[in-house]
Amino acid sequence: MTSPPSTPQTSPPPFRDPARKLPERVGDLLERLTLAEKLGLLHQHQGAVPRLGLAPFRTGTEALHGVSWLGPATVFPQAIGLASSWNTDLVEAVGSAVGDEVRAFHHRDRTAVGLNVWAPVVNPLRDPRWGRNEEGYSEDPWLTGELAVAYGRGLTGTAPGPLKTAPTLKHFLAYNNETDRCTTSSNLPPRVLYDYELPAFRAPIEAGAAVAVMPSYNLVNGRPAHLSPLINDVLRGWTEDDLLVVSDAGAPANLVGLQAYYPDGPSAYAAALKAGVDSFTQDDNDAGPSVQHLTDALERRLLTESDIDDAVRHALAIRFRLGEFDPPELDPYADLGDDVVGCPAHRQLAQEAARQSIVLLKHECHLLPLDSATVGRVAIVGPLADTLYEDWYSGTLPYRVTARDGLVERLGADAVDFCEGVDRVELRTPDGCLSAGEDGVLRLGPAGGFDLFDWGGGAWTLRSMQTGSYVTVADDKSLRADHPGPSSWVVNETFELQLTGETNAILRHLAGNRYVVVHADGSVTATAEDASAATVFGVETLIDGAAEAAALAARADVAIVVAGNHPLVNGRETEDRESLDLPAGQERLVRAVQAANSRTVLVMSSSYPFAVEWADRQLPAVLWSAHGGQEYGRALADVLFGDADPAGRLPQTWYRSAADLPDLLDYDIVSTDATYLYYRGTPLYPFGHGLSYTTFAYSDVRLSSTSVPADGELLVTLTVTNTGTRAGREVVQLYTHQQRSRSKQPLRQLRDFQRISLAAGESVEVEFALPAADLAHFDVTRNRRCVETARYSVLVGRSCTDTRLTASFDVHGERIPARNVGAVPLAATAFDEYCAITLTDTTPVRGDAVRSLEAGAWLLFEDVDLTTGYGRCVADVSSEGSVPASLELRLDDPLHGTLLGTIEVPPTGHRHTWAQQVATLAPADGVRALYVVFSSEAISLEKLTFLST
Repeated sequence: MTSPPSTPQTSPPPFRDPARKLPERVGDLLERLTLAEKLGLLHQHQGAVPRLGLAPFRTGTEALHGVSWLGPATVFPQAIGLASSWNTDLVEAVGSAVGDEVRAFHHRDRTAVGLNVWAPVVNPLRDPRWGRNEEGYSEDPWLTGELAVAYGRGLTGTAPGPLKTAPTLKHFLAYNNETDRCTTSSNLPPRVLYDYELPAFRAPIEAGAAVAVMPSYNLVNGRPAHLSPLINDVLRGWTEDDLLVVSDAGAPANLVGLQAYYPDGPSAYAAALKAGVDSFTQDDNDAGPSVQHLTDALERRLLTESDIDDAVRHALAIRFRLGEFDPPELDPYADLGDDVVGCPAHRQLAQEAARQSIVLLKHECHLLPLDSATVGRVAIVGPLADTLYEDWYSGTLPYRVTARDGLVERLGADAVDFCEGVDRVELRTPDGCLSAGEDGVLRLGPAGGFDLFDWGGGAWTLRSMQTGSYVTVADDKSLRADHPGPSSWVVNETFELQLTGETNAILRHLAGNRYVVVHADGSVTATAEDASAATVFGVETLIDGAAEAAALAARADVAIVVAGNHPLVNGRETEDRESLDLPAGQERLVRAVQAANSRTVLVMSSSYPFAVEWADRQLPAVLWSAHGGQEYGRALADVLFGDADPAGRLPQTWYRSAADLPDLLDYDIVSTDATYLYYRGTPLYPFGHGLSYTTFAYSDVRLSSTSVPADGELLVTLTVTNTGTRAGREVVQLYTHQQRSRSKQPLRQLRDFQRISLAAGESVEVEFALPAADLAHFDVTRNRRCVETARYSVLVGRSCTDTRLTASFDVHGERIPARNVGAVPLAATAFDEYCAITLTDTTPVRGDAVRSLEAGAWLLFEDVDLTTGYGRCVADVSSEGSVPASLELRLDDPLHGTLLGTIEVPPTGHRHTWAQQVATLAPADGVRALYVVFSSEAISLEKLTFLST
């Protein structure tokens, strides 16, 4: 019997063969694509290629501390809260849970939900006034990197096979201000760049815990971050894998618009693509304009198809690594469905993460932990006592366990008294009272009332007692009390109450910058352009919130005030804070409650630090956590009642006042003594601070050696003992300080930490391994990192200032030689100190220079070796001035030092137009300090070349 002919087996194309190596698969697919198809892959919303079976692909699922913007999902503590756990295992577990839920949402809608996730944020938290403070991890770059590695590993998954998700680091580079964020330039001297900014990005990229990067909106040293040569020159050098670079939303248009760096779209897109940007996030889901700009750039020969191929290769490699082109049976995440979203295990993890994120800032009088058997009545008051807030990058809360809920679960409803502690007022005019109708529309009526919530920075929200909803401004500018509160990108629910008398005020709508007016027909709008046209309201207090809270506190055994911020008001994306103060209304509440009951606990739930010096002096207990997600209330109760020892430690410094901080836009942490690394004052709460309900003793520090080579390793061993009467958790922190150096060194720098749990009376030996190579810093004289020969101090303790043990050791490294200016040109950015100088771009493509901000500005170069003798100096200069200017080269002093030579600087018309100017030098000898003094503003200097006689 003859067998029927078999159907020919068609082998899959190489790009669909998982047995082949990734470069071969990517190359095969790339060769099959037409130019038009390639261009369609260079947008956030990558187009489908039906003839090859390629589905659409979307970058940019937000996953900072849970799946965002896609409906209910597990909401973990904010990123700064996860960081305060100082627990990389926990952070990795959270990242893994978030990755699982992203996969589940992706399976629900593969087109709308992509697997390229935009998290974590690794910008070091240089300044607590930054509006996006909650998104970062720490002011320390090493700790930031360690936490980013942990979260990224959770997101990528650790099982063999495809990535679970593809994490994207945000935001490269030097991005810590929302004020004019698209037009300000962050000044980054080389030491700040290499010792502070870059390490946080390097760690997760080198570890493979991040496979993509997003540039930031700002400029860096005068050049838009999206055009930074560091993308190709540095970032991509940290990994052998293809690194995807996605633009931030709307940033490509900024290159032409707000930044006016390029004259049109094609030239801007070409520059960004050649700088390393592979995916343009612009015009929402419409790729057409971006594709047209790239097409025009090709036609104008600003780009080649090879440039396009490089970017497409990066974009495709991520899709391959996610398993998109593998057979379905090889997908290890195929079973992740809707049942994983908000599953019991994730709920428990959310509670544990919130529990470990709580920091005990102050504790006296043994007030805590509370004992549910002996506490008869608790008063819990404050605007955050019975609510949980979502921030811009959090998911939709599937449920809310508030601080009040947590107490009621413990003690029963009858033992818990509650009020928000906010004032209720009527806003009156001679013709009636501002009130809300059943439809929520505000108009004049016989009676009405509003609860006033003070969020600081002049921002208030008003909740109608008639509707229970918040006042907002509708599209027609009418006022309506029908909104749940701030919850969208444009916050239309905040107002400023401007006092015009002791009991009179006018209202300014903050988002629209218009004043509230009551019209003759009784309607109410926010339409007045200036205060003189605003309606003046008489403010009559119906309920004094602080007095009401004080009355509850007076009857209670313990009073708990829950204060903090609203994540979408006064400190959020697009909005920095000006002050560190607790909002005045909340400060008044805390003081009133304390006056009524000395057993008062302040609990802060906030996206950032506050200056709460009065509370620290007067209250027996102060706690803080970031906004803690859905399980916050249970976690707080666990800590308040001692089920969990406070485990959180501060990942950033809490200052006493904004006066302790440099200008928000000054990124040079070295010269401004900023962050715990250089700050010389006494902070309110130092970096690393966090108390326990027990006490710990540190003893017997031992070093494996008193001397190590630059490529060696030092072992630091010590004993920690729980000297209290209950079990507790401690975070043992290891810092170092370089005692002598050619350049200014940090006062202390975190090198490692260990979390330990000890029973009462238990001791444990803790060991740290400290590679000497980690002690390297950037040497401006030779443009590289080095480990100096020097004596170092080891400091071990409970925070950066609470060091319990110290020891010293010597490192045999390099001695930085004098500057050999005859061998290589002296780069202007290689200065040691400066005055009235900013950094600028040499050309649109690459290079940094310095630019004077005023006449008399100067640069200092220490240790310039002039023993050889130089007769001439060639300066690469530009000047935006209209008249000739000059540079003076002086020795040892910028005003009265010996004049070595004068360089004439002609007007060049633009900072990118350079001239080489030659000066004859006076005789000089020895190793000297060289000052370059600028005669006027707007002079740029790239380098000095010294020539022999």
